[in-house]
Amino acid sequence: MKTGRALIYSIMLSTLFFSACGGINTPSRDGKLQVIATTTIVADVVAQIGREYVQVTTLLPPGIDPHTFEPRPQDAAALADTQIIFASGAGLEEFLEPLLISADASKKLVDVSQGIELITFLENGNKSSDPHTWMAPNNLLVWVDNIAAALSAADPDHAATYQANAETYAISLRDLDAWIRSQVEQIPPDDRKLVSDHAVFGYFAREYGFIQVGTITGSFSTNAAPSAQELAALEDVILSYGVGAIFVGDTVNQELATQVVTDTGVKLITIYHASLSDINGPAKNYLEMMRYNVTAIVEALK
Repeated sequence: MKTGRALIYSIMLSTLFFSACGGINTPSRDGKLQVIATTTIVADVVAQIGREYVQVTTLLPPGIDPHTFEPRPQDAAALADTQIIFASGAGLEEFLEPLLISADASKKLVDVSQGIELITFLENGNKSSDPHTWMAPNNLLVWVDNIAAALSAADPDHAATYQANAETYAISLRDLDAWIRSQVEQIPPDDRKLVSDHAVFGYFAREYGFIQVGTITGSFSTNAAPSAQELAALEDVILSYGVGAIFVGDTVNQELATQVVTDTGVKLITIYHASLSDINGPAKNYLEMMRYNVTAIVEALK
């Protein structure tokens, strides 16, 4: 979210090449379109739309935080060989910039968050955006449209199937949104206050009537180190607002959160926000991840 972020985001905005250039129609191994998704969450949504016609490879394995990911030399080779690169966008994937340059792959990039009304803020005097767009299911309706358009442009023979799959998945997202609203009603409005490891809840709070009152890192990234004074200030906020719990992602070191919990007496709740779980976990796909998270939030705050 710092210097490289503005450049990578401008690359994303300017190279959504399927809509600008009409796409490509190239042969693929086993008759499937070969694509890469940056995160497990993006990969899941792409797979829901591409299904049997698309082979999705995930750049970041499950349990890896995109804010702190260190790319490997083989990642550049993978980007060079793939046909489409789907990124969450909105500045999340700072690590992509050198990979795109080394693989000459920027023209393959699709920013799935393109078109979402982003939450913006100033960081070191520069305007930046909250990248956690997936935390509100209605934002994923935009993802779905962008993914279906990119797949259809690259593989027009199956465009009708991609569109049908997109419409089916969009129904699931709308159902999820309705379910979340019904669950949130169990929390008294005055108790809808969120504290997390970093500022991951902006879109969720905007959509469902919460206030994001504080974070441990004081940042939109997990890759930040708060001072003792900043942690003390957060503890004061927690106590003054009567916050019931701190929500920490499963990929995040919980040492600082444990300290805050010890000092304030609030609950520490683990959620999934940067990555899906493995196939045997409680967040093996996006829909289950959000249901798990919302259930945890409601149980902790109602």
